[in-house]
Amino acid sequence: MSSSVVVRIFLWLVMLFGGTWYALVEDWDNPLFRNFWFHLGTAIIGLFLMILAFRAARNGGRELTKGRVGDIPRLETNRLVITGIYSCMRHPMLFGLTLLPLAWALLLGSSTFIIYIAPAEMLFIMVMVILFEEMEVKRKFGKAYEAYSNDVPMVSFKLECFRELFKK
Repeated sequence: MSSSVVVRIFLWLVMLFGGTWYALVEDWDNPLFRNFWFHLGTAIIGLFLMILAFRAARNGGRELTKGRVGDIPRLETNRLVITGIYSCMRHPMLFGLTLLPLAWALLLGSSTFIIYIAPAEMLFIMVMVILFEEMEVKRKFGKAYEAYSNDVPMVSFKLECFRELFKK
């Protein structure tokens, strides 16, 4: 696993656990945080989003394994993958993982996390994709990736792409 991937995973975990701690401290005395019906409603929605996020990661990861030729580290590729869900969008796994902060916030039932922290974390994930992931794959695959990126968007909101991304 490259140092860039390790740093991104570490930052993501710091954000998730730091955000959880901050939100729980902020919401502990909030009556909404102690409301059973609020927690039940947010937990159901959060569980649904969590399932979608992990499906996207799984489906994108399965397709991405086609880009691993030879003995290379896990989560690395040495061949550009443009088939399956990658024919619809360039970053399906990261799009799915962008849902995790909101799913986690809803599972916690923390209004502070739902309203402030999750959107900030989701934005941070998108910025990391744009700044780091795009730069790394452009450097790794060069003109082939440039041509691919001209034809395929980072994320697609087309129904057929969502079906492929979130399929069982």
